Amino acid sequence: MKEKIVLAFSGGLDTSYCVLDLVQKGFEVHTAFIDTGGLTAAGKASIAQRARSLGATQHYEISAAQEIWQEFVVPLVWSHARMLGQYPLLCSDRYLIVKHCLELCASLGTRHFAHGCTGMGNDQMRFDQTVRSLGEYEIHAPIRDLQSRVSKVRDYELNVLAEAGIPVAASSSRYSVNENLLGVTISGSEIDQYGAPAEDAWSITRARSSWPAEPLELKIGFEKGIAVSLDGTGMSGPDLLQSLNQRLGEYGVGRHIYTGDVTIGLKGRIAFECPGIDSLLAAHQALEDAVNTRFQTQFRAGIATRWAELVYAGFFYEPHKYDLEAYLRNSQHYVSGTVTIRTDGGSLLAVAVDTPYRLHNPAAVYAQSCDWTPEEAVGFIKLLGQSTTLAGRVRGKK
Repeated sequence: MKEKIVLAFSGGLDTSYCVLDLVQKGFEVHTAFIDTGGLTAAGKASIAQRARSLGATQHYEISAAQEIWQEFVVPLVWSHARMLGQYPLLCSDRYLIVKHCLELCASLGTRHFAHGCTGMGNDQMRFDQTVRSLGEYEIHAPIRDLQSRVSKVRDYELNVLAEAGIPVAASSSRYSVNENLLGVTISGSEIDQYGAPAEDAWSITRARSSWPAEPLELKIGFEKGIAVSLDGTGMSGPDLLQSLNQRLGEYGVGRHIYTGDVTIGLKGRIAFECPGIDSLLAAHQALEDAVNTRFQTQFRAGIATRWAELVYAGFFYEPHKYDLEAYLRNSQHYVSGTVTIRTDGGSLLAVAVDTPYRLHNPAAVYAQSCDWTPEEAVGFIKLLGQSTTLAGRVRGKK
């Protein structure tokens, strides 16, 4: 009997090649598409058909949208984490993909798991480290293996698929595209060459010429730091995020280009779109800044940096990450209310905050009135700055 193997399958160029490679090596290939949102029913049906046409013994479709909301989006919004202050870790569906694939391995009675990562990027760390964190499995990476034998990997893959009579979308020869509930990432072609992305590279955000004429205002409701409603209607997290992606994407909100340091030492450049994530981060920050104390707000920045570093580099199941999330969860007790976001196109602002927990002293309004005396203000300044004043006096003599 052939050894069974589970392949994390997206239907793209790399994982399509992986099916052919693994079949040729004698495996009984079971493809698994872990649905983390972002695709239509027709798109998912096309992926299933593609897997079968490539020779997969069986194809599985497993929904993980609610899990990616709960395990990733919620703590991301709590922390306001963006890698280097820019990239909100849209790659993080990888961790749930591996988790579900390993569960499928267990049900099929196999210890063989495969992915389509290259040997150059961070995805291989996310996949491999997650496997090692969750169990003992043999990891197969056909694309990474191919790089030791072939110089132009993408061209080689395209040729192999063409010889097998498997059609490849024209965009696959130009870009590597990943779409999920969080948004879309695009790399390859002119993006890799530090050129401006072509207009057809963008997927869920419209060009300026297509923006609606009227501004858009949306009200996002939060309960203890978790978004629970849109314009007064209660919604599940995945539905809310998909709605934000669609409605704000029509206004061109959420386009970004990011250059970062890949963990193994390369520079990586991607274009990405995340209108929903952008709006949740902006709305949550406006609300949290109004209700939490100065020390809570300051400490959040350090948490965000460390949380982003762990998630970006593959340590999603690192115990220290859960330590950070325990603090973040505790800091959300009073982050409840409604935030109004507005866009005229291209960018957005959190323009209004309504919450019963705003840290507000009615007798003190910034730059207008206060309930302390001028003498008290002068004394406060003197005492607060005493160390700096003394340093200036002592060191100024030298």
